[in-house]
Amino acid sequence: MNGAPKSTPSAGKSFWEMDEMRIVSGAMVILSGATALLVVMPYLLLKDVRPPVGLKPYTAVQLEGRQVYIASGCVYCHSQQPRDIKQAPDASRGWGRASVAADYAYDTPHLLGTMRTGPDLLNIGARQPSKDWHLGHLYAPRAYSPGSIMPPYPYMFEIKKGAAQPGDVVVNLPPGAAVPGQVVVAKAEALALVSYLLSLDRTYPALAALPISSAASAGKP
Repeated sequence: MNGAPKSTPSAGKSFWEMDEMRIVSGAMVILSGATALLVVMPYLLLKDVRPPVGLKPYTAVQLEGRQVYIASGCVYCHSQQPRDIKQAPDASRGWGRASVAADYAYDTPHLLGTMRTGPDLLNIGARQPSKDWHLGHLYAPRAYSPGSIMPPYPYMFEIKKGAAQPGDVVVNLPPGAAVPGQVVVAKAEALALVSYLLSLDRTYPALAALPISSAASAGKP
């Protein structure tokens, strides 16, 4: 059979049969497309977004509290992205208007969250502006929200017998939660975390109002 034609390595392969080169090429095409859609396009759309007038940069203490928020796992149970009224009743729940990109101008990394075991917190500083409430809620959540499944954070506090010392920030617990003869004192990490929570207030208008002259010209055909 010396006269039989010799087969080549590609002979008999279908068009859709994969080899190393096709797999690598396909993976690169998919990766390039994903990068363009998820990185390049959002950057081009949002690179000129400026912080709203009503949004203030975080202070040093608030940034410290933000790190406590991350380290304590708050982001696993709380989101920071109220949705549009067409998608969910977040506004009627008191969580605020739908968030926009500019609301996160000073947030690195963003803490949008993926679950809502607890309520959305993007406007918790406006909904609950009491420092005492937040400190007490961190120490004994169910004393403030009966039935809450939020875990307490006792390591952020110190229990002292007798009277507090000068400079101590005492947690004013409600009746039934306080132990006679003891005071609960907030540590620096609890104070920083509460300072961060109180800074979460995006109740300013999502879009800045145009000057009258600009608004009139924008309305012309």
